[in-house]
Amino acid sequence: MKQLHQIHAHTIATGLLFPHPTNPILSNILHTFTIILNPNNNSISLLSYALSIFNSIPNPSTFCYNNIIRAHTLLSSPLSALLLYARMRRFSIPPDFHTFPFTLKACTQLHAFPTAKTLHSQAFKFGFAANLFVLNSLIHVYSVSGRIDDAYRVFNESSYRDVVSYNAMIDGFVKAGEIAQAHRLFDEMPVRDTVSWGTIITGCAQMNRCKEAIDLFNQMLALDFKPDNIALVSALSACAQLGELEHGKTIHSYIKQNRIRIDSFLSTGLVDLYAKCGCMETAGEIFESSPDKNLFTWNAMLVGLAMHGHGQLLLHYFSGMVEAGVKPDGVSFLGVLVGCSHAGLVHEAQKLFNEMESVYGVPRELKHYGCMADLLGRSGFIGEAMEMIKSMPMAADVFVWGGLLGGCRIYGDVEIAKKAAEHVMELKPEDGGVYSVMANVYANAEQWDDVVQIRRSMSAKRVKKNAGCSFIKLNGNTHEFIAGDSLHPQSNEIYSVLDGIGKHQFEVC
Repeated sequence: MKQLHQIHAHTIATGLLFPHPTNPILSNILHTFTIILNPNNNSISLLSYALSIFNSIPNPSTFCYNNIIRAHTLLSSPLSALLLYARMRRFSIPPDFHTFPFTLKACTQLHAFPTAKTLHSQAFKFGFAANLFVLNSLIHVYSVSGRIDDAYRVFNESSYRDVVSYNAMIDGFVKAGEIAQAHRLFDEMPVRDTVSWGTIITGCAQMNRCKEAIDLFNQMLALDFKPDNIALVSALSACAQLGELEHGKTIHSYIKQNRIRIDSFLSTGLVDLYAKCGCMETAGEIFESSPDKNLFTWNAMLVGLAMHGHGQLLLHYFSGMVEAGVKPDGVSFLGVLVGCSHAGLVHEAQKLFNEMESVYGVPRELKHYGCMADLLGRSGFIGEAMEMIKSMPMAADVFVWGGLLGGCRIYGDVEIAKKAAEHVMELKPEDGGVYSVMANVYANAEQWDDVVQIRRSMSAKRVKKNAGCSFIKLNGNTHEFIAGDSLHPQSNEIYSVLDGIGKHQFEVC
């Protein structure tokens, strides 16, 4: 940019601009400006400079308007970009196939869907609607605006599509949560690139189709595609959700072998994997070695520590996060509150909960109140939990009342348990778990008539309790167990061992 300023100054100093006001020097300077433009620099001064060049051009052409509109979209000044387009049309300067992608991008930044529809009409009028650049921009703006059906209509009606068209449409389906449609389109693609693979893998991971995401990642590598950081992080996320530690380690080895730079995005994925799989030491090493930790990296570490009950260490990391100048968000506090709940750190949790809004400027949400209700209930502060629920600025949800109910079951508070159960039944009538909890509460209080009544009520309403389910991976095979079933091929041997352990414990006692 400095050299461009020098060239511009030289043309002024030597008088090259003035004798030939129609020469292309200023147009070329403006074009060069947009090519070397760095959006991370001071946008106000850059835009002022670009406009000073543009306004010095007598009778600017379509080429000049395209460059100044592009500069404004790149520097996140979309409204000015659209105003420049309006000025262009007011002076009857005809747009071309470069004009519409820039203006449609401005509409995307502004979420100006009506304006995008107008531009679509104008692109059709000028004969550019079938142009690939315009087509891909239309698909993107309709997808971002939540008009996925319109996006697909534009895609489907076009006879000219490239890999970018498919990628834009797949990304739209993924963002709309229509992963089946995204996968169908992915399978239909005549040619795929790294972006295609990364987008579908991300979609599967986000929609909890984690095994599918991992299989796709393996296919991607088998076909000699080099995954980008988006594909790598999505695959790591899928491994973390499934507890596929060994597969996650394989991906980590791939990153090392290919000397892929571990940025904050990738380090967050690695920390999340190892933390969720219980390898807190490895997660800590990756976290500490990361030079550019962002909010998500800190949150991955906090949530991992919370999951595994490292309460005091969790508070230490939270303090380090604040000292590092990283502003915590709702996820940060959720992790801290869950960790304190598991570790029984009541006073520490109450202090941070009270400071959320006043000190850190983070609004309390239902999930935070749910954590506090669970923590207070577990610790026997049933009355305090009830008072907190009464003082909430919004109506408590099933998780808040469920947290309180769990505490009542532990400490035998029958009256408050009844109130909490009534709210849970009202909010989630199909939940059979609340009936089982109340049956236990009544049984512990030796209120047998109430036990019979609650079980009859459960049968009359045909409510079923969801069976508990767990997974364990052994020798590369994942085994699933559901409470009360005997479907596993080695059930007899498993129960025989369990009976032996039970007898041994009884003998020891």
